[in-house]
Amino acid sequence: MDYQNRAGSKKGGGGVAGWSETNADRRERLRKLALETIDLEKDPYFFKNHLGSFECKLCLTVHINDGSYLAHTQGRKHQTNLARRAARDQREGRTDPITGLPITGVSGALGASAIQVRKNLVKIGRPGYRITKIRDPISRQEGLRFQLQYPEIDTEIAPRHRFMSAFEQRIENAMDNKQFQYLLVAAEPYEAVGFKIQNKEIDRRPGKFWTHYDKDTNEYFLQLLFKADKDERCKYLECFSKRQHC
Repeated sequence: MDYQNRAGSKKGGGGVAGWSETNADRRERLRKLALETIDLEKDPYFFKNHLGSFECKLCLTVHINDGSYLAHTQGRKHQTNLARRAARDQREGRTDPITGLPITGVSGALGASAIQVRKNLVKIGRPGYRITKIRDPISRQEGLRFQLQYPEIDTEIAPRHRFMSAFEQRIENAMDNKQFQYLLVAAEPYEAVGFKIQNKEIDRRPGKFWTHYDKDTNEYFLQLLFKADKDERCKYLECFSKRQHC
């Protein structure tokens, strides 16, 4: 009698696969099936960092392998962000750089946007930067001025910035750093740089918050002022009124 393929036999045959082995085999089959139909090189949100992990630039998530990234692209979070990006591109009238046609979302239950060809640029390092603490002479608001140098940047590319909360980043424990937020500045082919600043509301009124990119010197300037607390405004107004009476 042949006992080789019988579960639990001791004559060379393996036993019944456990839950972890079955789940790993299922993920591998789904990964191979997805790679046959999806080209990751044409996904504009697919990025492999210097640690060997895979990142989704749309959702700001990190994945240990391409199979995990493919599973993420079919999830609700990624599909929702794709629908929001497609709606914004359609509202702003953006066009595909290759076909020249307007970028619109694909009709369907998922509402995914059209995939653009991703530029494969080699990162050449981080830009030089200088940070200066400033204070408004009238309102006495504290702030920061950032100056970044991009000597090798392309003439058609301008740096961009973005503010990120502690709960969006994946480097530190967000529960221990709720008092901080992050300022990200990116410009290809340089690596994106992040600055850890106080988690205070930023005054975005004209003259309080501004950015400037000097194409002649390839320098990017960003200045921000934090909104003053109620106690600080009261102290300043009280001090100003005493000076007026004197």
